[in-house]
Amino acid sequence: MVRVVFMGTPKFASTCLHILHKKHDVVGVVTQPDRPSGRGRKLKPSEVHITAQKYQLPVITPNHINNTIAIDQIKLWKPDVIVVAAYGQILCDTILNLPTNGCINVHASLLPRHRGASPISAAIMANDVHTGITIMKMDSGMDTGPLLAQKEISICSDHTTGTLTNSLEMIGANLLHRTLPSYIAGEIRPIPQNPNLATHAPLIRKDFGHLSFDNTAAAIERKIRAMTPWPGAFAMHGQKRIKILQAQAITGSGQPGKTMFLNKNIVVGTGYGLLQLQQIQAPGKRPMQAADYVRGFQAFIGTILE
Repeated sequence: MVRVVFMGTPKFASTCLHILHKKHDVVGVVTQPDRPSGRGRKLKPSEVHITAQKYQLPVITPNHINNTIAIDQIKLWKPDVIVVAAYGQILCDTILNLPTNGCINVHASLLPRHRGASPISAAIMANDVHTGITIMKMDSGMDTGPLLAQKEISICSDHTTGTLTNSLEMIGANLLHRTLPSYIAGEIRPIPQNPNLATHAPLIRKDFGHLSFDNTAAAIERKIRAMTPWPGAFAMHGQKRIKILQAQAITGSGQPGKTMFLNKNIVVGTGYGLLQLQQIQAPGKRPMQAADYVRGFQAFIGTILE
């Protein structure tokens, strides 16, 4: 059997590990260190770490993958191939060149579109009609290596980053399952990417969820979906951070950021069109329908969200 070292961190990657474990000899797993989680900020292992423990696979959690200790451990595992899926660190040339068959990556976009750390959010914000999974052979660039296989799916108008990730999760694992044996057997001719078609999907930070109502309503709606479930879209109402969990772009006009009643709905003016607020969450409150929030706080109407 092929000796595989797997590198990954979130649930998207753990599904790939589950499939690999069934068909291949996974000799080691590399994942990110435990992180604080929840209100108590207790350390929690990654989804990949949990899956590796379930299958009693050797695991390391280096803060820096390219340090000597981590590299030496990977060498001891003697991998034929390293499979990477949403790991979260960049591999040095020493690791890339270590396995006999190199390293392959499961990437959640149709490369060369949306290279980088947040391809699913980027596809939603860009109003892409399609996205998908790419299996690529890794090189020293950021998602620049040659393509081994791709699978395309449609992006629905109600997809969030969370739901689209769920849709891509099993597609990625199954495509990896079908591609890896053929790749190892030398039956796949890697196809170079066209750099002229490349776009970049930067890492999403917590402050990226802040909405600007000078943008169009359609762009704001897409950003809300792209920021769900993390980091969450929000606007400031005075000193209050109002999370906007669900909204819809509609026709109409109004001062950007100004809240209004329209046909018994709560809307906000934008640079073009209106944003109808559907579900929001005020600080210290549970998520609620926007109409219910305004019913208890009518002073919300006629004010400015920033």
